[in-house]
Amino acid sequence: MKEKQFPEAVAERLKKEIGRLAVLPMGSHETPIARNYIECLLELPWAEQTEDNLDLDYARKILDSNHYGMEKVKDRIIEYLAVQKLTSKPNGQILCFVGPPGVGKTSIVESIAKAMGRNFVRMSLGGIRDEAEIRGHRRTYIGAMPGRVISAMRQAGSTNPVLLFDEIDKLASDFRGDPAAAMLEVLDGAQNFAFRDHYLELPYDLSKAMLLTTANDEQTIPKPVLDRMEVIHVQSYLDCEKLQIAKRHLLAKQLEAHGLKKSNLRIADEEILAIINGYTREAGVRELERMLAAVCRKAACQIARGRKTITLTPKKRLEFLGKPRYHEDYKREKSEVGVVTGLAWTPAGGETLSIEAAVTKGSGIVQLTGHLGDVMQESGKAAMTYVRAHAEEWGLDPTALTKLDIHLHVPQGAVPKDGPSAGVAMAAAILSALTHTPARADIAMTGEITLRGKVLPIGGVREKSLAALRAGLTCVLLPEGNRKDIEEIPESARNALDFRFMETLEQVFDETLCALPLKKAVPYYTADKWQQAIHGEGMQA
Repeated sequence: MKEKQFPEAVAERLKKEIGRLAVLPMGSHETPIARNYIECLLELPWAEQTEDNLDLDYARKILDSNHYGMEKVKDRIIEYLAVQKLTSKPNGQILCFVGPPGVGKTSIVESIAKAMGRNFVRMSLGGIRDEAEIRGHRRTYIGAMPGRVISAMRQAGSTNPVLLFDEIDKLASDFRGDPAAAMLEVLDGAQNFAFRDHYLELPYDLSKAMLLTTANDEQTIPKPVLDRMEVIHVQSYLDCEKLQIAKRHLLAKQLEAHGLKKSNLRIADEEILAIINGYTREAGVRELERMLAAVCRKAACQIARGRKTITLTPKKRLEFLGKPRYHEDYKREKSEVGVVTGLAWTPAGGETLSIEAAVTKGSGIVQLTGHLGDVMQESGKAAMTYVRAHAEEWGLDPTALTKLDIHLHVPQGAVPKDGPSAGVAMAAAILSALTHTPARADIAMTGEITLRGKVLPIGGVREKSLAALRAGLTCVLLPEGNRKDIEEIPESARNALDFRFMETLEQVFDETLCALPLKKAVPYYTADKWQQAIHGEGMQA
């Protein structure tokens, strides 16, 4: 007690507990309880703290050396440190890094701690259901312990560590309480200077600690908790970024882990890209690291048998990793009637989506298949309603449409699909099938639609555009409201793709359908003519 500085209330509690322990009889069941409590108070940092290194150039150097890309995230971290340097006091803002698994959320927090010279403690919140896990148990319970927050501070050994609450979106609740409610006091800068743990029964100051959190899905974070944090989105990596990460970090790490030298295994950029595209389908780089580890293991077996150098060739890659698990996105070789290429976003990145429409005799029913979610089905129905409402503009007889069925199908039926951004592609596919007009094979499109034919902005433009480029497409139709998002796309991709911005479905049809008649420029199609047409060749797409 003489060697450490304690707040007055803590010093008084320590004297009281030590005096109580001294008079307890030998063998009393309260002896270990009292001793554990005293040890907890003594080991907790009350005044000890590390000296901050707020050199912004050094911090940027550490961030760049450990992480490739992520420029916006790094800029926000530098801003955070700059404010702390100028104010010379703890920054009460809590940052929450949100992004798919494997993109470096946890590791960048470690880099922040390293750059600042602070101790780092990670606390996983995934699956926590009991409020006592955060606040601790009262000492009246057998085996009572402090909560995870106090335990983390005890482990850190200083009052100003970098404290990471990992997977905060995985918090759950049950009859034992709501851990998210307990986290409110921890993450609120107006309250955490006097955080009360049930076991400690004393106010503990968390305001000097840098509190950071991570999550995979912003939507599943409890709203009161989310309100107390600033969200920083960590985007998925592009193939070119994965290549650089593999060359700069992953490969060297795996070579060292498997006892190999750089000269023992040579992997060209083309082979790394082949592994990325053929053996992984992820937003981050964890599976890529596992594939590189598999290559290193195979190489280690041959090096151990006496070989000096192994060069990874396509043949050697097939020998080490087997046949590719994934194939390049499907690209239509020629323009077809009733088939349009859409774009989709997934947690692993962007994908191209083939949308097919067929017209058959019937009673005006719209059928949608392909494991489509409710929102996507509604987009298909909205697209059909728009086409019916404007049928005369393209020389179609509205009464004839009541005798035709429209079937919309999105291939890969086992894969669930949802979202509003397929609306423009569905509308184009329907009109292509009804007018028997081929849709251009070199165009991909995305955008939500309204019943008035407006094209509304969507998300995931960066990933969707790169998926179009990867599939060999040359033109991408985007909503006018997404023009500002083009800056997020790498310059090489921007130069390789022809981006065209649409405000209405009429513009989409003009760009997509190869020989669509101008409004009122062809004879009015009667019901009889449509009955004849649906018996002709090629009416079904």
